[in-house]
Amino acid sequence: MERATFDGWIAGLGTAGGTRIVIGRWPDSPLGDLTDVMLESPGGHRTLYAPSQAAADLIATTYTFDEVVLTPVSATADGASWRVVAGPLSVQLTVGGRRPLAWLLRAVPGPLARARWWISLLDVPARLLLPGVRTTGSARDGRREWYGARDLHAVTAATVTLDGADLGPLRDVDPPVRFGFGSVPRSPSLVRVSSTVELARPLT
Repeated sequence: MERATFDGWIAGLGTAGGTRIVIGRWPDSPLGDLTDVMLESPGGHRTLYAPSQAAADLIATTYTFDEVVLTPVSATADGASWRVVAGPLSVQLTVGGRRPLAWLLRAVPGPLARARWWISLLDVPARLLLPGVRTTGSARDGRREWYGARDLHAVTAATVTLDGADLGPLRDVDPPVRFGFGSVPRSPSLVRVSSTVELARPLT
């Protein structure tokens, strides 16, 4: 089967108002430099913000959404400060120090950390250490996916606005998001990750 690989960062955070957000920042992807945002409302409505139809098609046939919004998506970083804008959504977050698990992740050589057999081996330990997190599983459209985490930082502060309304202070990702087979860590985090998606049909 054809495989699509993504290399970059995933940020996951919640807000006091109950909104949960997952940001994918992919400098290396099948579509080039790509940023996308997934948002789940307090009521469970799942929205994808994608910068192009090609990105929307690839992501929305892998994950599950109630709504797809095509809009420019930008991500900039200035030291520990990240700013992501996706149409009506604005996220300003502060990246803190490494979580304890990061030192173990960083000790694994890059080629091994991306190997599917190794990622599959880590699925059970990941579930025990980070409830809700999976390293491998089935996706939509007959696809299978592997997440190889290579670093892990805390997100220590965030300001999130949607249509100009402040969604409240930073909170845990609770309840877990429901876009795919697993969630991001419950504690707001920024994860360095390599993702491999096995496609039942080739990309067009």
